[in-house]
Amino acid sequence: MTAERTDLRREAGQRTREGLLSAALELIAQKGLEGVTLREITDRAGANVAAVSYHFGSLRKLLDAAIEHALERYLDAQIDAVASLGESSTVEQLASAFARPMVRALASGGRELAVMRTVARVGIDPPAGWDRLTGKFERSRHDAVRVLTANVPGVGESELAFRTRCAAGLLNWLALAPIGAELAAVPVEQVEALLIPVVAGAFRGSSAGG
Repeated sequence: MTAERTDLRREAGQRTREGLLSAALELIAQKGLEGVTLREITDRAGANVAAVSYHFGSLRKLLDAAIEHALERYLDAQIDAVASLGESSTVEQLASAFARPMVRALASGGRELAVMRTVARVGIDPPAGWDRLTGKFERSRHDAVRVLTANVPGVGESELAFRTRCAAGLLNWLALAPIGAELAAVPVEQVEALLIPVVAGAFRGSSAGG
C-alpha cells in the first residue's frame, strides 16, 4: 500500500506540474512573458503557490520551464517528421518535414503562434537550461544532413549542417517577423506552397540546378 500511495502521489504531482506548465503557456500566449503573474497561473491550473515553489522554485523558473517545454515539443515534432524520410527523399520533402511544425504554428495563428514567437525570442539568448536539449538539436540536424548528403553531392557534412542551422534560423525569423502574422490568415496548404521552396533553397545553397 505504501508503494501504491507513493505512485499516486507521484502521478498527482506530475499532473500538477503539467497543469502549471500548460497554464503558463496559455497566459504567456495571451500576455507575454512580462505580463503573467503567479496568481493567474495558479488560479488557471487549480494549484497553489506552494506547488510552484515545490516543482519549479519561482515564477521565473516556471516561465523558463514552460518555454523550454514548448521548444521541446517543437523539436520532437520536427525530429519525428524528418526521421521518417529515407535517403531517396527529395530536398523538397525534407524542407516540408523540417518546416512542418512551424508551418502549422504560422497557419493556426493564435495561441500556437504566440508561443512560438516567445520561444524564438527567448532563443536569441537562450537560458542555461536549454543545454539539455542540445542532443535534440543535433538529432534534427543529423537527420536533415543524412537526406541532404544524398541530394546535394560534393558538399561536406559541416556545410550541410550549417545550411540546416540557417534554415532553422529562417523559420525562427518567420515566427517573429510581421510576415509571420500575415501568414496566420492563410490556409496551411498555401503557407507550405510559399515556404517550402524557400527552405529547400536554403538547403541546396548554390548547388541548385547543378
